[in-house]
Amino acid sequence: MKNKDRNLWVWGFTYGAENWNGRLAMLGIFALIITESLTNTNILYFLGLLN
Repeated sequence: MKNKDRNLWVWGFTYGAENWNGRLAMLGIFALIITESLTNTNILYFLGLLN
């Protein structure tokens, strides 16, 4: 476990996949916060899901 590269891209449920999943989730939440702050509306209203 010490010598494995956690950033290595390998298909399946690996440590690298979990790291990338977490990073992309953080980017999505950051984009959500920026969108809501710039438009001053809820993301559901912005996407047209609530009227």
